Amino acid sequence: MDLRNLDMNLLLPLHALLEERSVSRAAQRLSLSQPALSASLAKLRRLFGDDLLVRHGNTYELSPLAVSLRERTWTAVQTMDRLFSAQAEFDPATSTRDFRILGADYAFRIAGREISLAVSAAAPHARLTFETLARETLEGAPESLRDCDGMILPHGFIGSERYLDILEDRWVVVAARANPELGETLTTDDLASRPWVLAMNRTTSYTPAVRQMQTLGIEPRVAVVTPSFATLPALVAGTDRIGLLQERLALAVQDLHDLRILDFPVPIAPIKDAFWWNALYDADPGHQWLRSVLARVAEEMRLPGGVDASGA
Repeated sequence: MDLRNLDMNLLLPLHALLEERSVSRAAQRLSLSQPALSASLAKLRRLFGDDLLVRHGNTYELSPLAVSLRERTWTAVQTMDRLFSAQAEFDPATSTRDFRILGADYAFRIAGREISLAVSAAAPHARLTFETLARETLEGAPESLRDCDGMILPHGFIGSERYLDILEDRWVVVAARANPELGETLTTDDLASRPWVLAMNRTTSYTPAVRQMQTLGIEPRVAVVTPSFATLPALVAGTDRIGLLQERLALAVQDLHDLRILDFPVPIAPIKDAFWWNALYDADPGHQWLRSVLARVAEEMRLPGGVDASGA
């Protein structure tokens, strides 16, 4: 498709229509008249050769093509927003920039509050968006780093040289405080015989800590699998199960779920989460400011604040 023949003015109407699933609501969102947006919808239908919005009774639903376009359209709008909001200088006191950081629930639970407070204190008009990282985005890294300001992830997931260490933690085992099957300390027999609750870090694989146990000849007996560390404590509470959790998160939810926190009886490598970004943001003044805020947060949390390999 020749980009010179495209009407780029259709991008925002497309985005609003796919989000709102209503011509009237999309028109209100864009401060346009309903006839004007109906005309844009007609152009979009001709362009894609698809209805996009399909009427069902009194409502509209997205066509299969529209569903596939929704995420890509959102990404395109965000990319254009960052492109045209780029400035030679960055003034946090007046900036209205939207910083978009992707990551796992654990990182946002532990460091999100401190990061958001630091950003808001210096840039009160800016917006900070924390977004749960999708599997497809992770597997598309480091190329997918172009579509966001960065990702907070452990080392080993992204082959990028641009990173800033944010927090370090260690793996612990959590169990119900009243679990009668466990002694004061955890044994290697416990690791192999007790039923586990484990979180998947990808669709078909567990965390690196589980792989380390398997390397040592310990095969966990998996009873429950959850896609989120945030839901894991509730699945352990009041049962005979044990779960694998980051210590900072375990301490935060220990009293809420009446849990015990136990050390591993075998050596398990610690977790190091870093903020990763694409090289195209190296010289971006706003992104440089964001990295300085993250570095300060890491230092204030009394954790090792890293520097990227390029020295930025």
